[in-house]
Amino acid sequence: MLVLYVLTYIKMKNQQRVTERQLSKIKQITAAVKALDKNYFRYDAVYKRYQLSRNIHYASEKSVISAEDTTYLVGAGLSISNLIEKLHKLTGTEDTRYIVIVEGMSSTDQYIKNFQLSYDRAQSIRVLWIRHHIKFDPAVCELQISGSGLGGVGRDPVEEKNQRILIQIVPKIGDFTTL
Repeated sequence: MLVLYVLTYIKMKNQQRVTERQLSKIKQITAAVKALDKNYFRYDAVYKRYQLSRNIHYASEKSVISAEDTTYLVGAGLSISNLIEKLHKLTGTEDTRYIVIVEGMSSTDQYIKNFQLSYDRAQSIRVLWIRHHIKFDPAVCELQISGSGLGGVGRDPVEEKNQRILIQIVPKIGDFTTL
């Protein structure tokens, strides 16, 4: 019985250390994400996410980025790229990766291709970033392009305002048992 007790105690102590490392890593990432450039991002407490501080609005049935939004989106892309680099240096190369999700949305109207349109809006951001040489290291960060069409969390009650995109950064924290 004593051996079993000792083994259980050791296992629980090891699990406690792993949990403490996980918590420390999460706190590091959270603190670094708070350093996102306030010119481009703001925290939405309702949905617990950082989002663009400026609404990128598309014309009805269109996925073309306006000239006035182009400079802003290039700056936002550079800000994200710099943040991912900073986070990667902070957290190391082994156990943490990131997903940048660009989600296009559409408004509820009679347009039959709203789901494709929402994807095309997100894709327009990806193309803009490629044109401006904004890249994410695929070993560290995955860029996901998606369209939520007429659905998605955090839709604006004014339907016209849902002709937009959202950008989210999601950390993927790996296995801590090897730390």
